[in-house]
Amino acid sequence: MAFIRKRGQSYYLVHNVREDGRVRQMHLANLGHRPRISDELIRGVSSQHPFVEIDWKGLRKKASQELVQPFEDDSRQLHELLASIHNLHLDIGDLHLPVLAMTHDRELVGQLTSSLKLLRTTLDVKLNQLRRGKVQLYPR
Repeated sequence: MAFIRKRGQSYYLVHNVREDGRVRQMHLANLGHRPRISDELIRGVSSQHPFVEIDWKGLRKKASQELVQPFEDDSRQLHELLASIHNLHLDIGDLHLPVLAMTHDRELVGQLTSSLKLLRTTLDVKLNQLRRGKVQLYPR
């Protein structure tokens, strides 16, 4: 059965394999600084390791609830998120949209458009949560 393991600052999806009476850990995927189990990750791991039994539902639950409360007591991760937001803001600002009209890869333009719409939706949800007071920013 596969499980999530933290090593240093990164999380990994691993599976124990017994070879010649010894247990060896097989790394299935690098999950990064926060263990996200995406549909893309599931497809990739399932295709590369079809015989490994994985409880995806259980792993998703454990990753989101038990393993990580990313910003609770760790301002470093919040600083990293802010830096990523700043860089994304600059990258999107530097994107010259008329150049996209000249690209021959229509699928790539469609993916960019979809990603920007998804980003806008996610930002709207988070900003609305802040406006409605559903998120407590400072302990009382």
